[in-house]
Parts: sequence; C-alpha cells; structure tokens
Amino acid sequence: MKTNFTTRSGEDGDKYIEGYFIRFNEETELWPGVFEEVAPESVDNSLKNNDIRALFNHDTGFVLGRTGNNTVKLKKEKEGVYGSVKINPKDSQALDAYARVERGDINACSFGFNIISEEVQNRDDGTTKFILREID
Repeated sequence: MKTNFTTRSGEDGDKYIEGYFIRFNEETELWPGVFEEVAPESVDNSLKNNDIRALFNHDTGFVLGRTGNNTVKLKKEKEGVYGSVKINPKDSQALDAYARVERGDINACSFGFNIISEEVQNRDDGTTKFILREID
C-alpha cells in the first residue's frame, strides 16, 4: 500500500517516521481476482483497546515502537489511520529503517491483523472483494 511516508526530526533531535498505515475505502488487489478494502469503522475497537506495535517486515523481533509506551501514535482520520513512530536513537536497525524511508527506498507498508468481521462481495465480473468491517 503506497503511504507517502515521510521522515522528520523534532526540535529535540528525535527522529520520526510518519504516514498513513491504513487507507480507508481503497481497493487493494491481494492476488488476481481477489480484492480487499478497509472500512473506516473496522479499526475503532482496536485503536481504543490494543497496544499496537509497529514492526519492520512483520518481524515481532524488530519492533520500531508501540502505542502502549507512546513511541507509536495513531489517529483515525477521514482518509485512514495516520501514524507517527518515534525512532529509538540507540537502535541501529531502527535508524537503518528511518534512513530507507528518508531516501525513498521504502514508500509502502502492510499491516497485520485478525479479521473479526468482514463482508464478502462476489462480483458480476467473477472477482471477489472482501470489505473488512472489524479487525484486531
């Protein structure tokens, strides 16, 4: 998913990766003939109740930050879920990820989730679309 990630340095020298981690109401092709779309209401419970982690390449051993300690801040907007990840200056892997985003080598992301509720649409053209109604 193209997210237009940006990097920024705060006044205190802290580094951040920011952008839309989820875009609402945009169809993504998972594989030929199968599409997925994230409904705006799908994230409400998760944003409210979960300690969400920002991982690099879905690697649970490579945590860039988490909402539980305020190193990840997420907010739901009309377009999607906008996030800011505060980079740990003592973590060389995190600094490497920051550098890749800064240079434009990384401009997209995917997010991991469990489906609580979804709508399945079998379309007239033979394709299938899943609309995520609630995810965790």
